[in-house]
Order: sequence, then structure tokens, then C-alpha cells
Amino acid sequence: MAQSRVFLSAEWRNLVMLNYRVDPAILDKFVPRGTELDSFEGATYVSVVGFQFLRTRIFGVVPIPFHVNFDEVNLRFYVRRRDGQEIRRGVVFVKEIVPRRAIAYAARWCYGEKYFACPMRHSISGTDSSAGYEWKFLGKWCAVSAEASGAAFFPAEGSLEQFITEHYWGYSTKRDGKCAEYRVSHVRWRVRKASQAWFKGHGGALYGAGFGEYLRPSPDSAFIAEGSEIQVHTPLTLAALG
Repeated sequence: MAQSRVFLSAEWRNLVMLNYRVDPAILDKFVPRGTELDSFEGATYVSVVGFQFLRTRIFGVVPIPFHVNFDEVNLRFYVRRRDGQEIRRGVVFVKEIVPRRAIAYAARWCYGEKYFACPMRHSISGTDSSAGYEWKFLGKWCAVSAEASGAAFFPAEGSLEQFITEHYWGYSTKRDGKCAEYRVSHVRWRVRKASQAWFKGHGGALYGAGFGEYLRPSPDSAFIAEGSEIQVHTPLTLAALG
């Protein structure tokens, strides 16, 4: 496959990651062609993730006025794709929420991602021990929040934390039905386990039929990831896949 260039560079910081075990059947219609659902110890997960998108640059150097720092909350799940001898583990987004329409439009146009713009706000503790992200949907404030305990650590090999944080590819379905693939480059993230975590919102209204049953206030697991600098590469269309 041809090499892609870096389209966007930024920092992703203070990632609140709430993880839920779900019936894989609710995700079937979202799985891009040429990929398959990934699982951890036989379980299929979705994650509600809130984080700060900071120091955003196009092609690594060009800032967009009023769009350098902002919040994002997304619902994602996990897939994999075999490329020769390599297995690429990636994420697919059901919906991504940002505060500015220009960001949503650019992401939909460039990556085919399901971005949605609405008012947002956040609260980050000075010690990075808690973080929360809110967005206003249908006149009501929804939220994803966590409070962490203990020291930050690198996820152990084979752990759920590693599974959630170490998917370095993104996949989406384009308007013509073909699969777009892009690389997301970053170092390993340290995480802190959440002593408390909660989701506020109607999962079905936010994300579609089936999700309301699983997106409970208390997740199956939760943690806060420190984050790092990241690079998002330009997407490539997997034209050979039918």
C-alpha cells in the first residue's frame, strides 16, 4: 500500500474512556468492508471517549483560527484488518461530537467520519485526577466523567487497557461504500484506573437503536489516559475490497 502523508497533528490529552461490553450484532451495520470486529477475551466492546484536542495543525504546521483547541466526545468500537502478514487493529466511530461546525464538516469531507457539532464544555482537575466532558443534545446536557485513583502506569501486555488504547488505525465507510483506512500515530499512553466513572445521556437517542440498552451510567471498565502528541495520516481507499 502507498505511504500516506500526515494530514493533522495535535495533542490528545485527559482522555476519559468508559468501556461497555455489547452484543456484537448491534455493530454489524457499522463494520466497514474488509474489516472484522475485534474482541478482548471473547467480548465485544464499545467505548465512550471524551478528551481535549489541543495545538491542532494541518500538515503539521498550519493552525486553523479558533479551531486549535477544542473538546471531542466519541463512541467507538474496535476492528481489525489483515494486510499481508500484518494484522492492523483499528477503531470505527459511530459518532463524534465536537463544538464547531467547521471541524465536523472537514472531518466528514476528508475521512467520511460521522461528526456532529453541538455546544460543549469540560472540567479538568489540576492534578489530572478527574476529567469530565459535557455536550448539549436536544436541549439537555449529556456527560462523560471519571475520577482516577492511584499512580499512572503503562498498560500490561494483554490487558483490557492495552486493548482499548493501542489501536493505531482508523476505518470508515465512504459514501460509495468503500472502506477508508488511515493511520493514527502516537506513543503508548499511561493510564490511571477510575475509582468512579459515569455516563449521562440517552444512548439510543444519541447513537441509535440498540445502544441505550448497553450505555448505562456505570461502565464495565473505565480509566483516564494521559494522552500524547498524535499524528493523523491522510486516508487511503481500500479499492480492492468489494
